Amino acid sequence: MNELDAAGIRAPELRAAYTGCKRINAHHGRTFFLATRLLPARARPAAHALYGFARMADELVDNPEPGSDPALSLDRVGTLVDVVFDGGTPDDPVLVALADTVRRYDLSRELFDAFLKSMRMDLKPVEYRTFAELSEYTYGSAAVIGLQMLPVFGTIGPLSEAEPGAIALGEAFQLTNFLRDIGEDLDRGRLYLPLDELAAFGVSRSLLEQRRPDPRIRAALAYFVARTRAVYRRAEAGVPLLRPESRPCVRTALTLYRGILDEIVALDYDILTRRAVVPKSRRLVVALPPLAAVWAREAFRGGRRLRS
Repeated sequence: MNELDAAGIRAPELRAAYTGCKRINAHHGRTFFLATRLLPARARPAAHALYGFARMADELVDNPEPGSDPALSLDRVGTLVDVVFDGGTPDDPVLVALADTVRRYDLSRELFDAFLKSMRMDLKPVEYRTFAELSEYTYGSAAVIGLQMLPVFGTIGPLSEAEPGAIALGEAFQLTNFLRDIGEDLDRGRLYLPLDELAAFGVSRSLLEQRRPDPRIRAALAYFVARTRAVYRRAEAGVPLLRPESRPCVRTALTLYRGILDEIVALDYDILTRRAVVPKSRRLVVALPPLAAVWAREAFRGGRRLRS
């Protein structure tokens, strides 16, 4: 069954808006898009809309159009979010889909304000001394994504009980990004790994910018990988609190994203000039069994409807 039909999305303009978000997800979010295929069909459009919005804002900051002002572009997005929460109809297709998702799942305005605040924090050279300083950024850039997705996943108990796991999931993904993208971030004038933590291993920003293998850098990165694995364990503990039909999606995303840490270790932490990527073969090994189960279940339901 078409996922838009399963979600009860009938209006042509709304269907086109959600379809556009799905294309964005398929193009930019290979791991996340693969995982969303494991959600119940009715929940997938909302996942695409939330990803589409996050990616749109992120692209305005990381890859702005020539001659554009990222700050003004983010202000425009903030204005569109105002329209969404005032009950209006924004003039951007991604925001049209987002508005429908916000209303369907009663998402909090605070989550989107915190996200845009973190995006604005990336407009200037980035540097953090401690994890405590970094926490505001990671909350807005990552934890709120987990909290936005939580009502889409659904829970077996009060939403509040599952929130710590959702926050940890977003944080784990973001910390993994900081490690995987350390070279690209340095090119953009950003360093998300806290300076005090690096200094404990004798590593400075200038040493990282030399892009040469160094035992001190290796030791520091090994520490950050181990710390991030601990966050994944907290996230994993929250999976049983989700609705059973959503757990394969989250477990698959968690396994695949945590696999980036394995690739970093396999590269012996030499990631300042290389990007650690989970091979397609491994993604398929992880995702195909649960995907086959979802396809079989949906085919069975579709056949049952046809017989009816």
